[in-house]
Amino acid sequence: MIFLRLAIKSLISRRMTVGLTIFAIAMSVALFLGVEKVRTGAQASFADTISDTDLIVGARSGSVQLLLYSVFRIGNATNNVSWDSYQDIAARPEVDWIVPMSLGDSHRGYRVMGTTDAFFERYRYRGGRALDFANGGRFSDLFDTVLGADVASDLGYKLGDPIIVAHGLESFTEHDDKPFRVSGILAKTGTPVDRTVLISLEGIEAIHVDWQGGAQRPGRAVSADAVRAMDLTPSAITAALVGVKSRLQVFRLQREINEYPQEPLLAILPGVALQELWGIVGVAETALIGVSAMVIATALLGMAAMIFAGLNERRREMAILRALGAGHTTIVAMLLLEATLIATVSAALGTLLLYAGLWVARPYVDAAFGLYLPINAPTIHELGFLLAVVAAAAFVSLVPAIRAYRMSLAHGMTIRS
Repeated sequence: MIFLRLAIKSLISRRMTVGLTIFAIAMSVALFLGVEKVRTGAQASFADTISDTDLIVGARSGSVQLLLYSVFRIGNATNNVSWDSYQDIAARPEVDWIVPMSLGDSHRGYRVMGTTDAFFERYRYRGGRALDFANGGRFSDLFDTVLGADVASDLGYKLGDPIIVAHGLESFTEHDDKPFRVSGILAKTGTPVDRTVLISLEGIEAIHVDWQGGAQRPGRAVSADAVRAMDLTPSAITAALVGVKSRLQVFRLQREINEYPQEPLLAILPGVALQELWGIVGVAETALIGVSAMVIATALLGMAAMIFAGLNERRREMAILRALGAGHTTIVAMLLLEATLIATVSAALGTLLLYAGLWVARPYVDAAFGLYLPINAPTIHELGFLLAVVAAAAFVSLVPAIRAYRMSLAHGMTIRS
């Protein structure tokens, strides 16, 4: 108890230097914990890009490739799924619901996806959240379109504005004879839906009825009015989201689709494919953790340097303690206690700074980036990290403590000119 009072009074006497050291370590702790919160939040948001969907069906390729183009709108399908096969899968007794998707066109750098109203009803993200409309509503006309939040904000679209869909992903040819009208704008989700232009499957067919081989057939143009009277049932789709009636039937249905005799198809479990994809793209998190750890190490070394530099000013203090009967181990123990106190206060302050920052920034981060940062009690892993910081502080303070241990009583009482 006496050592504790001595250590506290010694720290208070050097409150300016000690305060700056505590603040530096606290900021390092807050940075490390912040990176950990963002990492786990990003991983959770990544895993929740699509939820409550049991299978994703597409042409046979790789599971990650199918996930990338069907969910993240990255890359292209190796082939399409015929409409007959889609209907056959939809009619299976295990299937509760199915949502078709047709990809291939774009609008000013954003992917265009053809689908049905079922997409707005069945697509779920972040643990089961449904899509909400910020403005307007679903398709009510053949040439209606619903925009993701990023598309509308980046391109400045409002309800009723016309949109021209371009043929292909990097094409200068446009379907300008059949413009679409913005009927709805979705609320921010933090998923690839924010960067997607949604139109109906019939709309996809309508703009391609007079196209062949990537170009409009000369002299065969069909007007927007004339196309309304045509049969716009698609011949093929790109992929489909599937929900089953019972989770016990998922693996059997997946196996049957993967062995589909009519054409080569692939059915994947979204959660498994997401984990596989995260294992590829999540390498950067290791680098972030490493940088944060280096920041903490630098702050702790700064603390050790502060204690070491203060030894010269504390020569008399150490000598007086020695003269009063304090042994070498007492001096060492007091310095270790001071370092432990500094680290403990820094860890507590850093944790408070982190949660204050989360409380302030979470609504903005969620609205701007769709990244949900939960404010939960520190996990066992985080508490272990805080204890490791305190232990590391005690360890790095051993060098100045050993230096104090070697300082003799005569050296301490000597007056230097």
